[in-house]
Amino acid sequence: MARNRYDMDEVLEDSFDYSQLKRLAGYIAPYRSKMAGVILLMLSSSALTMTIPILFQRIMDIYIPARDMGKIVLVSGLTLLAACYSAVSLRFKIRTMSVVGQNIIHSIRSDIFTHLQELPFSYYDDRPHGKIQVRVVNYVNSLSDLLSNGIINTVTDLCNLFFILIFMLICDVRLTLVCLCGLPLLAAVIVFIKRRQRRAWQIQSNKQSNLNAYIAESINGIRVTQSFVREKENSGIFNRLSGNYRQAWMHAVMLNFTMGPSVDIISAVTTAFVYVLGIRWILAPDATLTVGVLIAFTAYISRFWAPINTLAGFYNSLLTAISYLERIFETIDEPVNVKDAADAVEMPPIRGRVEFQDVCFSYEEGHPILDHISFTAEQGATYAFVGPTGAGKSTIVNLISRFYNVDSGRILIDGTDISGVTIRSLRSQMGVMMQDSFIFSGTIMDNIRYGNRTATDEQVVAAAKTVCAHDFISQLENGYYTEVNERGSRLSAGQRQLISFARALLADPAILILDEATSSIDTETEILLQKGLNELLKGRTSFIIAHRLSTIQSADCIMYIDRGGILERGTHEELLEQKGAYYELYMSQFDFLN
Repeated sequence: MARNRYDMDEVLEDSFDYSQLKRLAGYIAPYRSKMAGVILLMLSSSALTMTIPILFQRIMDIYIPARDMGKIVLVSGLTLLAACYSAVSLRFKIRTMSVVGQNIIHSIRSDIFTHLQELPFSYYDDRPHGKIQVRVVNYVNSLSDLLSNGIINTVTDLCNLFFILIFMLICDVRLTLVCLCGLPLLAAVIVFIKRRQRRAWQIQSNKQSNLNAYIAESINGIRVTQSFVREKENSGIFNRLSGNYRQAWMHAVMLNFTMGPSVDIISAVTTAFVYVLGIRWILAPDATLTVGVLIAFTAYISRFWAPINTLAGFYNSLLTAISYLERIFETIDEPVNVKDAADAVEMPPIRGRVEFQDVCFSYEEGHPILDHISFTAEQGATYAFVGPTGAGKSTIVNLISRFYNVDSGRILIDGTDISGVTIRSLRSQMGVMMQDSFIFSGTIMDNIRYGNRTATDEQVVAAAKTVCAHDFISQLENGYYTEVNERGSRLSAGQRQLISFARALLADPAILILDEATSSIDTETEILLQKGLNELLKGRTSFIIAHRLSTIQSADCIMYIDRGGILERGTHEELLEQKGAYYELYMSQFDFLN
């Protein structure tokens, strides 16, 4: 469970799996025709601008000495046309690749979010939600520049280097060889920082994940923080995590910035050598070099190192992206342990008979929660589970909805093994109210209708009246169309439970699961609610978990869960007569109330 700590770094990969780049290429593939068009356009633009230094050479060596103004004007006009074509091409590239890049980002983010919707509860039990969120938002956003500009620039710059080398060789072979002497030194710099740079960005992504997880946790727990006056301590933890992130980011950026200055220094040194040798050959008695050739060649030198600098920047972006890709694809590759079998069929309309056959379950291997549990719930009856905290009551109802897979044994509904039916067809026929009464941002009407999008307003109101939520909703400023904040922060705990209750009931389920449904409801409301529930539970198989025994006394069967099994079962009166664990629990509550 160490990964559940916001300050626990995730495991770093020692070597990068290059197959992940192939997976990224799969997202790029649908746009290859557009990208090919942009590349051809940029290459044609580069080819035109490559001729400008050659034209200037002819002006310097031929047209100016000959005082040929017509040719000078013609060359100037051609240069202007080439510059305009380059500007138009660049604008088209930026516009097209921005759209393509954002479409790819959308596809990746959509895939990771869709996969998160399918992952079982166990995945979220093990991870801070902030660390999941940072992968969906921050890490995917970090790929934006690479996809929008990096790939196209890399392809065009590689081609440009080839073109530039040809023109440089046409100008002067000797000067070209002098310029190329700087490449081995640049290669040595790349080899030196490669591994350090990737590891630095991995560490930076870890620290960012830790910081994001703590921020999310702190916001969710702000009421507890202020209640226990923990603001100063929390600020200290935040500053430590933020400082760790800042330090990791600064180290990674320092290594990133090593490439640019390295290219600039090597470029300056080789250019200086070109000038020294070029001027010497111009001033030599045999004059093996002209001024025009030297001017043209120095123009190509700047163009030669510019794409190399861009390629170095792409290399930096690629190493940065690799550290994020590892986390993104790690999430997408997270196995969906609870999923439809290959031969899964649709669940027939549920009548409501539920049977546990020798079911065993554990959240962690070697620590069983349920140990060979067997029982049968008849159609239309109400079953209640009681027992100490952590005994496995919620686990039982979660297994009925197949939020987890059983370790062994079978769960049958109407004689059908639920492991062989599609999850959607199973859960769509159940109404579930969890312990956490989660309220989404939006209107109260939308929250109640969440489990049944086709329900009419009248049906929503009827469900609210059944669970005694109508009165308090009607008193809000906009009634059922009152906007509520995320998690329903403006509502009381009891009001949130009543809305969640209405949401579960509106689904008109064949099987109804209520997990601590009335834990936050006052006694007066509970009495009113019980009347509505008694009518609603008729004809449905219902499973109720409750610590407040007054809510389950009318259940057809009560099961006392402890030590991984069912210690006692029977009606309220039968269990009291046994004077066992249930009797002791009931008497302890009775004595407490008196």
